Amino acid sequence: MAISERIQTMMSGSSFIRKMFETGSELKNQYGSENVFDFSLGNPSMRPPDVFNESLLKAASDHLHHAYMPNAGYPEVRTSVARFLSKEQHVPLTEKNIIMTTGAGGALNIILKTILNPGDTVIASTPCFMEYKFYCDNHGGTLVLAEGTEDFNLNVSAIEAAITPQTAAVIINSPNNPSGRVYPEETIKELSAMLSRKSRDTGRTIYLISDEPYRKIVYDGITVPSILDHYNNSVICTSYSKDLSIPGERIGWLAVHPEADDFENLISGTILCNRILGYVNAPALMQRTIAELQGVSVDIGQYKKKRDLLVDELQKMGYRFRVPEGTFYLFVKAPGGDDLKIVDELLQERILVVPGRGFSYPGFFRIAYCVKDSVIEGSLPGFKRALKRIEK
Repeated sequence: MAISERIQTMMSGSSFIRKMFETGSELKNQYGSENVFDFSLGNPSMRPPDVFNESLLKAASDHLHHAYMPNAGYPEVRTSVARFLSKEQHVPLTEKNIIMTTGAGGALNIILKTILNPGDTVIASTPCFMEYKFYCDNHGGTLVLAEGTEDFNLNVSAIEAAITPQTAAVIINSPNNPSGRVYPEETIKELSAMLSRKSRDTGRTIYLISDEPYRKIVYDGITVPSILDHYNNSVICTSYSKDLSIPGERIGWLAVHPEADDFENLISGTILCNRILGYVNAPALMQRTIAELQGVSVDIGQYKKKRDLLVDELQKMGYRFRVPEGTFYLFVKAPGGDDLKIVDELLQERILVVPGRGFSYPGFFRIAYCVKDSVIEGSLPGFKRALKRIEK
């Protein structure tokens, strides 16, 4: 075998999302993109705001800023992020709390490498983004799954039951991919109190890592609670991929609570890991571009219109789901309970969705509705036909 057995195993169990996306590319080549309805990948269809392009051109015109900078990123960019985040999270932050990263994935990897010892565990609530498993494995850790509640909230008791002396962190993702659930503030308070108690019991700091790339994509007046405001040993990882529609640019940041245990070592460790994992620093051009764009996003109202269109039509057909409070995903109960079967039936209609088992939650399937309206509208007859075949 030319490659490692470990990577071979990972490849065989790799992301359902990417597999469906690649299937979609093949179908588009065969039938034409207008005849394929691809809801597989959370790849935003909306253009970035005009102000992004203006900021990008301004940053690109400065030919003096393409050299190395501190591994944590430009101090002035980190200051800009910290100033905005202090207001959002209700906790005073400075540039010392912020590290610019190559997207949320880069942020998650540098914090996990910093805190994990071989054999340590990290807990996540299902359904969840299963790349967390690979990120933990990258650094000698293991992802442990705790089942969420039926309405996709965190089950704090289940998380507590999964904690052992080897537990280094809990990862949460709100608004959640794939369910669109925003965890209520009362749940965050309960989780924070439990983690404080269990950290004392185990004699080890259990960090709360909040993965927040969808934070700005919320509907109906919903507010995403502040993590830093409720738990000192907390870290936020995020990116501008979703709210600015720039996922290919790989720009994000990590923020550490100023009162986190062993703060200086934690920050120094993540800065070191930013370098030695090969990121070195977040892309210079993107750092300078987003420095002036704190709080800016695409028109979230457009995603709400897409959500409402899809929700209304699928409910009429008989599909069952919890209406998402955020993200651009709809997590639908599989008719008959078999997520692979409905995914296959929809594939026959050239509709691409992702089975719930790709998020460690079989019996559901995910629709990424960050697509053109024509894709939603064109898919509706196929959704109806697939459901009728299953219900026969």
